[in-house]
Amino acid sequence: MFQDDLFRGKTVLVTGGRSGIGFATARMYLELGASVVICSRRADALADAARQLEQFGPCESRACDIREPDDVAALADFIQQRHDRLDILVNNAGGQFPSPAEAISPGGWAAVITNNLNGTFHVTRQMARSFFIPQKEGIIVNITAEVSRGFPGMAHTGAARAGVENLTKTLAQEWAEYNIRVNAVAPGIIASSGLDTYPKSMQPFFERARATNLMKRFGTPEEVAYAVLFLSCPLSAYTSGTILHVDGLDHLAGQGMSLFSLMKQAAAP
Repeated sequence: MFQDDLFRGKTVLVTGGRSGIGFATARMYLELGASVVICSRRADALADAARQLEQFGPCESRACDIREPDDVAALADFIQQRHDRLDILVNNAGGQFPSPAEAISPGGWAAVITNNLNGTFHVTRQMARSFFIPQKEGIIVNITAEVSRGFPGMAHTGAARAGVENLTKTLAQEWAEYNIRVNAVAPGIIASSGLDTYPKSMQPFFERARATNLMKRFGTPEEVAYAVLFLSCPLSAYTSGTILHVDGLDHLAGQGMSLFSLMKQAAAP
């Protein structure tokens, strides 16, 4: 689909690159000639992922808590020392947990907002200031979620991801003068290791979601990665400020209340 050397000579940062969508995205960049840096909080698991990815091309890892601006600045310094430039940033790191809104604690709300929204901003601003703005060139792809009709059962991440979508559109306009393109990919339910982090009580929701999806399946990490590659290659050179849905039509026809309804049933006496 893409020529083998499409990203040769490019340096790519993928946050949350040790598993799932991030791992698949990093692997595809490597297969197409890029040098890749992956980061996440867990240094041991991150190093193991980098070793697996090295069979596809030059991959380095750096532990980083994207919620901490000092950690992000240190990551930028690492990339500067090792590569002297950054061409593409993929903001993939994030996390959430299912809960009715009234049951989300202040700490739980803050944790998800800080990780998914604030962390994305910290990384994006730092890489823009360290690389993209001085270079007058750069590409940013944010991984969000399908939240266009709300996210019942996950109000915290719905709010955070909607914030990232607005940030995508805002920064695309502010930074166009620097030849920086900013887009986002909004996945639906993806059959990846991320599903393993949810409690077993959510399995009926996943089964129902698969059955009601108009394509009768979940997406794959590779299908999300293909969208990221498109938005970061010359094929999309005139595209910025957009949200690309990779969700099997869930943004148009998904059963948005099904997760929330399942929670209500489980909580009923």
